[in-house]
Amino acid sequence: MKLIFATNNQFKVKEIQPEVGNFFELVTLKEAGINTDIPEPFNTLEENATHKSKTISELTGLDCFSEDTGLEVYSLNGEPGVKSARYSGEEKSFEKNIDKLLEKLKSKPERKARFRTVISLMLNGTEKQFEGICEGEIIEIMKGDRGFGYDPVFVPFGSDKTFAQMTINEKNEYSHRKKAVNKLVNYLHKIKQHN
Repeated sequence: MKLIFATNNQFKVKEIQPEVGNFFELVTLKEAGINTDIPEPFNTLEENATHKSKTISELTGLDCFSEDTGLEVYSLNGEPGVKSARYSGEEKSFEKNIDKLLEKLKSKPERKARFRTVISLMLNGTEKQFEGICEGEIIEIMKGDRGFGYDPVFVPFGSDKTFAQMTINEKNEYSHRKKAVNKLVNYLHKIKQHN
């Protein structure tokens, strides 16, 4: 069974591939011949994820899933949230995004945050959503050179390492994306068994 993963982010593909790969052939946008970035114009992760999966489903006629992920910082009223990738501007600079976040948190004693992933699956023209959450906190300086996005400043509760200091296997013990993907995979298994 082929499933298009509606992303051009190879880091995300790398994280999700081991979970889905044994049962489904994961096809990236590039492999499906789609070289455009799908806009994320909405104010919620849910709406953006739906928009991406519906767009790809309509373009290709194939089953697909997309995800949208945001970092939500409690003392900043949920910022950067849905704007996580473009927090400091349209060029999607991870470093500038982190700089802006740390600057905003300078005066805040409360640094609790969570990563939240919403996956939208389009299967036979019907949508189903899955959510994964990882709670943690934002540290004051960047640590580690693995991962992407806000990984160098996010430490999940239960660990003393940032996501950027972890191997993929270590990160997957906590990962919001992994939790959402697990729900997706379980759902796909059930469907496969019934067919």
